[in-house]
Amino acid sequence: MPPLSGLLDKWREDLAGWAIPEHITSAVSESPWVLPRDVFARRADRLRRAPGGPSYDRERAVLDPPGSVLDVGAGAGAACLPLAGQTTALTVVDTDDGMLGRLADRACVAGLDPRLLQGRWPDVAGQADPADLVTCHHVLYNVPDLVPFIEALTRHARRQVVVELTATHPLISLNPLWLLFHGLERPEGPAATDVLAILDAMGLRAGHTEWNRPAQADYATGSELVETTRRRLCLPPERASDVEAALREAGHLGLPPDLGTSGQSVVTIWWEGSA
Repeated sequence: MPPLSGLLDKWREDLAGWAIPEHITSAVSESPWVLPRDVFARRADRLRRAPGGPSYDRERAVLDPPGSVLDVGAGAGAACLPLAGQTTALTVVDTDDGMLGRLADRACVAGLDPRLLQGRWPDVAGQADPADLVTCHHVLYNVPDLVPFIEALTRHARRQVVVELTATHPLISLNPLWLLFHGLERPEGPAATDVLAILDAMGLRAGHTEWNRPAQADYATGSELVETTRRRLCLPPERASDVEAALREAGHLGLPPDLGTSGQSVVTIWWEGSA
């Protein structure tokens, strides 16, 4: 196996390859890095009602007996709220204040009073107390510097850290559309296998399982999917009909999925905490 430094260099280089060329971003006024809050909130509500899959199975086992939870990159609460019945205290971290507000409302309904930390992990790690379980779902592909991020997760977990991410980079599903509309070849890496190699090189004995999440309608309407996809592709509003036609031809509009989650192949990774 390559040394840790080589693995980390490759991870950073692969992530940097996802930067959008300036001549494309400068042609539109809207940011392509769309944060579809309604999609995340809808997903959190769905999983709160019917959680399923190896990540939740692992987390429920860790929370026997019940304990505290720290959720990093919490979004609207899809990772932590399904665990409400076994959670004695909840701290959530996210960069987006709007997401934290949606999570707080849902947590209150679930009988929890979460501590909200707005900011980027591990920058705000010093403000978070250790927890029995640390969860981090669908965040790592946004983290160029994995070692300090992972070390802070580990230091804050008394029992275990449980990470969930797509098997391949979450934006790969948009690659054919980038080629269609911009003639731009997009990257394919990094992948969850790279995370596992880095954890191993760090000396963390991580377990993992790969599984398939059943397809769900992440968007309420096809129009909502079209609008988010158009912005992600750096296309102006007048190209919405072209995006709709491409999505219809690809078969996405019947069950509108989030094309920023790269299909249903998911990897759950866990390791022991050191708090």
